[in-house]
Amino acid sequence: MAISTALWSFALVVGLLTLTPGLDTALILRTAALGRRSRAWGVVLGIQSGTLIWGALTSLGVTAVLTASQVAYEVLRWAGAAYLLWMGARMLIDTWRRTPGGEAGDADALQGTDSMAGGWRQGTLTNLLNPKVGVFYVAVLPQFIPAGAPHFTMGLLLTCVHIALGLVWSATLIAFARVVRGWLQRPSARRALDRVTGTVVAGFGLRLALTD
Repeated sequence: MAISTALWSFALVVGLLTLTPGLDTALILRTAALGRRSRAWGVVLGIQSGTLIWGALTSLGVTAVLTASQVAYEVLRWAGAAYLLWMGARMLIDTWRRTPGGEAGDADALQGTDSMAGGWRQGTLTNLLNPKVGVFYVAVLPQFIPAGAPHFTMGLLLTCVHIALGLVWSATLIAFARVVRGWLQRPSARRALDRVTGTVVAGFGLRLALTD
């Protein structure tokens, strides 16, 4: 397989994966729709930082431990499930709390100020605590590395293709969120958004906990 063919083929696979609605999409849309543009980009950069780490570890062969060791996979799986369940529960609980002004209370750990650093931490943790991302890379990435190509270098190049597509899609999501931002100025709309997003996040946590 030629390098150019490998890049285009891998781009098609991860492109379809990127477009599939999931946890990342929910977090980015929610953060951006609440008007926290810097934090939304922090979430995006955190998610892509996690992707880069998974790609680098896979290229080095480290993440093969996840497929070889049941204990290592289970530890990471339960840590990720607990984090997502906590995050989803906090979102849902906060929609029932009221500030003196009558709006739903914001939890700093989840919504916080418009801080890129806070968003980066949230995005990175969400990505790195999902062992299925690592298993996906272990299963898929090696198939697109041509025979004779430097394994680590080619692995990072393929990972960068995934990151580039993720950044483009994330920019589209953030731009779309700006369109509906006016509607979300209403407290009832913001509560509805948080309840939907909290349910999605908690659902991903339950799915991670209950599936092998």
